[in-house]
Amino acid sequence: MHPAPWAAAGMEAPDHGISVETTSEQNDRLHAYGRQLIDIHDRLRDSLDALRSGQDADLGLHCLAFCAAVTEHHTGEDTGVFPALARQHPELREVLAGLERDHQTIATLLRRLAALAAQPDRAAIQAELDGLAAILESHFSWEERRLVRALDTSVGLTGLS
Repeated sequence: MHPAPWAAAGMEAPDHGISVETTSEQNDRLHAYGRQLIDIHDRLRDSLDALRSGQDADLGLHCLAFCAAVTEHHTGEDTGVFPALARQHPELREVLAGLERDHQTIATLLRRLAALAAQPDRAAIQAELDGLAAILESHFSWEERRLVRALDTSVGLTGLS
């Protein structure tokens, strides 16, 4: 078999608008959305566990960084992922509304933690981190149970970070 003329000349194949992805490649791409959500949650869980371990000399600074990461993640969901899921999976609209309400509650806790992070009271910060950990774990678990399957069958999502 002879190589195509464009390949022999070191050029890329012309794009004729025809997808060459196999069904397996398409499924892998789709399943990546659900896996990405779980991976993000796992990284946030690990970060929170590290904060709660009490070994951090810069606890306040790292609390602020954690608050920013969770806020960015939830903002991306609320403004990008959830509206797209609602369009593609209307049956999830009530679930998505509940998750957005959770995000508002969590945002209040994050603001409280950020305010505490500026103070040297490690015991107060630890207590706030413990409460936040319980709420976030419940939220992340519920979100994963309710959304991973829908994410795995959705296309064109943005906002997961």
